[in-house]
Amino acid sequence: MKTAFISDIHGNYEALKAVLAEIDRLGVTSIYCAGDVVGYYAQINECCQELRDREIPCVMGNHDWYMAGGGFCPRSRSVNDCLAYLRTVIKAEHLDWLRSFPLQRQIGEVRMVHGGWGDPIDEYLKPTAEYFEQVEGRVFVSGHTHHQTVKHFGEKIYCNPGSVGQPRDGNPRAAFAVYENGDFTLHRVEYDMQTVFDLMEAAGFNDYYYGGLKTGAARLRRLAD
Repeated sequence: MKTAFISDIHGNYEALKAVLAEIDRLGVTSIYCAGDVVGYYAQINECCQELRDREIPCVMGNHDWYMAGGGFCPRSRSVNDCLAYLRTVIKAEHLDWLRSFPLQRQIGEVRMVHGGWGDPIDEYLKPTAEYFEQVEGRVFVSGHTHHQTVKHFGEKIYCNPGSVGQPRDGNPRAAFAVYENGDFTLHRVEYDMQTVFDLMEAAGFNDYYYGGLKTGAARLRRLAD
């Protein structure tokens, strides 16, 4: 049985559509999301609706938490600029759905959180053998860093499926992972970025807020000339 893991969609519906199309093509039987359905980009309602229609189980990400609880990010003005706008457009039914997210899920032998097992919502996990010696279980999935990776520590396996909507590992293609036969494979797909740019501009945001999508940059930045 094939299980896909996605994470960090961040309102990028164009990337989500491309990822789900590839997951369908691969014949995956189930999909789980490691959080941050919302945040940054303009199509949060479309992303929420798609995941709800497909009944894709999620865990709470930090951006989901900010949106659901009415809070703001303590470390990023640009995140808060986006949140302020997104709060004016999100549908109440999607807000209620975000509030229903658990902090973690157990999917068979896979333990899934957004951040890490010290702080499920906002830990920037650095996967090491020493870290996972302290965590009960064998197979682990988390997102949050937007860096796609698989690590093996003896019998333990850790996977970050990478970011669907805002990769930060130098590869701009939308990311996901598939778990099958006890291990993970990593996948990337191209998508239509220009639609994202156009929608952000229409919402009043300059390219600082979306330019990094072109290169998979680690931080927000303007488009290169």
